[in-house]
Amino acid sequence: MERGSNIKDFTEGNVTGQLLRFATPLFLSSMLQIVYNMADMIIVGQKLGKVGLSAVSIGGDLTYFLTFIAMGFSNAGQVIISQYLGAGDRKKISPFIGTMFSFLMLCAACVSAVCLVLRSHILSWMHTPPEAFSEALAYSTICMAGLVFIYGYNIVSAVLRGMGDSMRPFIFISAASVMNIALDLLFVMGLGLGSAGAAAATVLSQCASFAACAFYIARNRDRYSLDLTARTLLRIEPELLSRLIKLGFPMAIKQASVLLSKLFVNSWINSYGVAVSAFAGIANKMSSSTNVLSNAFNTAGASMVGQNIGARRYERVKQVMLAVFRCTVSAAAVISVLIVLFPDQIYGFFTVDPQVLAIGRRYVPIAVLMFFGSAARSGMNALVNGSGNYKANFIMAVLDGIVMRIGLTLLFGLALGMRHYGFWLGDALAGYTPFVIGLIFYFSGAWRKR
Repeated sequence: MERGSNIKDFTEGNVTGQLLRFATPLFLSSMLQIVYNMADMIIVGQKLGKVGLSAVSIGGDLTYFLTFIAMGFSNAGQVIISQYLGAGDRKKISPFIGTMFSFLMLCAACVSAVCLVLRSHILSWMHTPPEAFSEALAYSTICMAGLVFIYGYNIVSAVLRGMGDSMRPFIFISAASVMNIALDLLFVMGLGLGSAGAAAATVLSQCASFAACAFYIARNRDRYSLDLTARTLLRIEPELLSRLIKLGFPMAIKQASVLLSKLFVNSWINSYGVAVSAFAGIANKMSSSTNVLSNAFNTAGASMVGQNIGARRYERVKQVMLAVFRCTVSAAAVISVLIVLFPDQIYGFFTVDPQVLAIGRRYVPIAVLMFFGSAARSGMNALVNGSGNYKANFIMAVLDGIVMRIGLTLLFGLALGMRHYGFWLGDALAGYTPFVIGLIFYFSGAWRKR
């Protein structure tokens, strides 16, 4: 790329080195988000005990589910931007960003309004334990009201990732993480605001990261070859919206189906009591921590695959996939050893409740299975997402998010009588579905079509 530009060219150079340089800030950014979400749980758990843990776990799961539109369409936007770059079609990038921004801000407002009206009913559908209901309601209400900031950050970070720039989002989320933890300590421990204080800390930090990232893009738009004005950002071009929806809809459905099925699983798990519900929050954070590594390499790989498909550099696409697998499987092996050797020490960061710790010890083999499933699907997700193939994304959404995850959890949890452990086992096994679908997609050769 030209001198003075922040745009990265992934069609030339060492694939593994480029992948690591791009994925590492993405991984650290996501880990920081996990850290400040964990800070909510740790601080609230220390202040309110297992009731607080259960409330933040359920409220956090619900909030994460409500971001499926933002994540699906922003990931689609990242792929489309990277393909425009690879194909040398930069003139479409700025109007495309404006179309994506206007569309997702409108979606955020609608989702927030509907969920605020139905919030009590939603928590009831999730089988929220009665003793944790009021705290979960307070947490969820504040997070629902702040969805526009979460959606906004997804948009601006997707723009930078599509340009091959993952370092700036990391810088902004680092500052937000420090801010979130400081506000957690102030609101929860200092002012005694409970779960509501933790939610307020999260929303305020997301608002700050969105504002800072958007301001940076506006100030440095020349370095990204962008022609962004207020008029551009508030304008939707039908042709570009059509492309965004064509790819973004199945990616959002995939995200929603996976998250919805996880909410379904967690709603059954919550019905087994507050101790199980409390450990479910810990298990979900562990799952999130391993998934961020997989997602970082998946996201980096998708941009690299997108550029190379746009430039018709198909041999490099294969190299990107192999590099993703090498990195994620190695990490899964290390994490598995740690959880097998030190389960109580790891769970002890969240709670000292003996009943919760006992549940955690039996969960260890499922955790190992989950770690390797997360690693196995990363390379295939990079290929499917980077290719922009909406049909493959939709098939993956239905099989992974609905058929396999719900089917396997009901089989092990209810039909075979394994209770909450069966639901966790089914969820872990369902995580291998994208790997199988990705193999079929790869050998079909359909990914070569832009």
